[in-house]
Amino acid sequence: MRDNGDQMRYALFSDIHSNLQAFEACLRHAQDQFIDRKIILGDMVGYGANPVEVVELCQDIQSRGGIVLRGNHEQLIQTQALKNPNTLRTNGAMGAQWTHDQLSPAQRFWLEIQPLSVIVEDILFVHASADDPESWKYVDKEAVARMSLDHASKHLGAKYVFGGHVHFQSLFYRGTRRDLMQFEPTPGIPIPVPRHRQWIATVGSVGQPRDGSPKAMYCVFDNSKATLTFHRVQYDHFEAAKRIRKAGLPESLANRLESAR
Repeated sequence: MRDNGDQMRYALFSDIHSNLQAFEACLRHAQDQFIDRKIILGDMVGYGANPVEVVELCQDIQSRGGIVLRGNHEQLIQTQALKNPNTLRTNGAMGAQWTHDQLSPAQRFWLEIQPLSVIVEDILFVHASADDPESWKYVDKEAVARMSLDHASKHLGAKYVFGGHVHFQSLFYRGTRRDLMQFEPTPGIPIPVPRHRQWIATVGSVGQPRDGSPKAMYCVFDNSKATLTFHRVQYDHFEAAKRIRKAGLPESLANRLESAR
């Protein structure tokens, strides 16, 4: 899907995973960043205890001009419902079935019809890899990042690719020798990302960080200044874990929020 965009500041959120406490904290933080447009890069649901409220917030963002993408967990709750509940084996499968049952048919349909990617001028938004979005490849290595960026630049004219899926914050750019180089972001520090280069970033996970810090993750891209700022936001992850336990979801999902692994 192609969209038209102006010079503006984008707030980029991904992998919320039904974590209402983390999402609300990031939205509050973004209010102070002079954001013009919010982008949801998929995986709104799964794992956490508040899928209904998170979906409602994402629907409101879309109604106000934001972009919402479908991730693999939006697909999982559709496919999992077709299986026999007695055959559920993994925490992801059990969480997907529980999430499916919490959401209304209208909400499930809305999740199902969201696009896999959207391009706004020279910016591509996608949950996983640009070259094959529905295979849900993890853009966590230079080789995979190169394939994704090559496809976006050659076939879609994109200078920037922003995605999620891997639950880490990372930034690669194409150097003068056409090789990809990795830049280590520091939270809160704007990074110049000029258009004479090509860039691919993963914005991290709002609702389930996995780098040892429980702080939620999101990014701000300033299209006019060509800067990208990675943010980490403190939130009450113990309350989010408490709600998972109260919902009767697997204990490991609560433990993961507390350990950020």
